[in-house]
Amino acid sequence: MSDSERRPTLARYSSGERTNHWLIALGFVLAALSGLALFHPALFWLGELFGGGPWTRVLHPFIGLFMLIVFLPLAASLWGDNRMQAADWQWLRRWKDVVNNREEHLPEVGRYNAGQKLLFFVLGACMIGLLLSGLVIWRAYFSLYFSIGVIRLASVVHAVCAFVLICAILLHIYAAIWVKGSLHAMLRGTVTPGWAWKHHRAWFRQITHAAHPRTRPD
Repeated sequence: MSDSERRPTLARYSSGERTNHWLIALGFVLAALSGLALFHPALFWLGELFGGGPWTRVLHPFIGLFMLIVFLPLAASLWGDNRMQAADWQWLRRWKDVVNNREEHLPEVGRYNAGQKLLFFVLGACMIGLLLSGLVIWRAYFSLYFSIGVIRLASVVHAVCAFVLICAILLHIYAAIWVKGSLHAMLRGTVTPGWAWKHHRAWFRQITHAAHPRTRPD
């Protein structure tokens, strides 16, 4: 057994949370590609991935519902860890230290930092906006109950929410690559004590019940 395999690790995500996360990722990719195909004629060729234009139009709303359904249990399980605290606002005010990786100047972080928490709420808000606006413009079932003005407004809201969601997910992917070890946590479910100490020290103290506040892992 190699030294890396013998290193102590801490559980960060359960198998259920990881499965849920990757199902959401799958739903997001499919919803984004099918939505872009319907958004502009220049991107209509993406519809070929779903069997052509008519099938793309049929499948897109169901893919969106799938993404929302798998997002809800994950959001419910992580809600408590994503509530904003006083230290989170202090963390945000020190954004220059964040982007320059000067974590020693930042307040201790729990399971999620303030940026991750804001992303969580942005995702939730976009999901709600996409659901409500999507129902209005879902031509096969609901759009006949709304006026053309409401449908046009809902179309704009749907596009804006989709744009914000795509940007947020791209930022999420960049951050996962930027902070070494984050992607491994979502793939394998574990992190090293050193990673937890460096990036989420308050969470490290909580889960290890550190007896001395200055205890530092190897």
